[in-house]
Amino acid sequence: MIALGIESTAHTFGVGLATSEGEILANARSVLKSPGGGLKPGEAAEHHARNARSVIEAALREAGISLGDVDLVGFAQGPGLGQPLQVGAVAARTLALRLGVPLVGVNHPIAHIEIGRLVTGARDPLVVYVSGGNTQIMVHHEMRFRIIGETLDIGLGNAQEKVGRLLGLPFPAGPHLDRVEGSWVDLPYTVKGMDLSFSGLVTEVERRLNAGADRDDVAWSFVEVAFSMLAEVTERALAATNRDEVLLVGGVSASPRLQEKIGTMCEARGVKMLVPPPEYLRDNGAMIAWTALLAYAQFGPLRVEESAIKPRWRPDEVDWRLLGPEELRLILKDRS
Repeated sequence: MIALGIESTAHTFGVGLATSEGEILANARSVLKSPGGGLKPGEAAEHHARNARSVIEAALREAGISLGDVDLVGFAQGPGLGQPLQVGAVAARTLALRLGVPLVGVNHPIAHIEIGRLVTGARDPLVVYVSGGNTQIMVHHEMRFRIIGETLDIGLGNAQEKVGRLLGLPFPAGPHLDRVEGSWVDLPYTVKGMDLSFSGLVTEVERRLNAGADRDDVAWSFVEVAFSMLAEVTERALAATNRDEVLLVGGVSASPRLQEKIGTMCEARGVKMLVPPPEYLRDNGAMIAWTALLAYAQFGPLRVEESAIKPRWRPDEVDWRLLGPEELRLILKDRS
């Protein structure tokens, strides 16, 4: 069975193709560039609408198949920005109706986790999900991903973008911040049990910059503080859950500095850190295609009238089983 998946939650319009054997056939994307920093939902939606057809065609060429070979269409139903999500939903509904194949809505954070489990071989890890709008620590327990720690205000990726705009960095700011070197500046370190807060950190960065502090020193210290906060709550979660694997997912997890910090902590605790390749950390269509197959096996297809976008759809609102390719194939065989 071949699934086509559409990702459109934010700045990326991605189209992936995956098989029920766990093979990724294609992973094409077009990413909105914003030299001035930031992300405007309307501009992202326009970008997605302009590029949807060409990205779909590119994915099919990469896979060496035609639309007629697609057995299922999945799309990121949420969470995310409403206008970009709507473009992906419309494209998915159109394709599913045209092809006469099942339509499946996918929870975006769960897709990050499931593509991570697929490509790293993670079994039942502690999940550290770090993206633009999300910073969450999760474990799977009793048929759901349980969020045991998260940001109380903005996601780490959004905090990076706010700092990036203060510094005049292009979007996305994370890779540019990673390359900055400087000296220590005291900044707020806000960890509350298993939760974190980044808004006060960003406010102090702005205050320091306005007061004339060295830009590189402030930027470097921001990265050190933010990543150290995340490493602390991850270690606390490991102690509480006794997991022996940490799976890093989400676009911010591509940061070498973050991987170094989490990796050092995991090594000290005798825990394995697993990180997917960069193309699967960033928003991508392949993760939607693979997770659509998993969702279809568990819940069946969506009716078009059930396919409204869910901009605030949390992963802990979804009943979910941890399936591997072997179990998936058996379920899909029975379903057919």
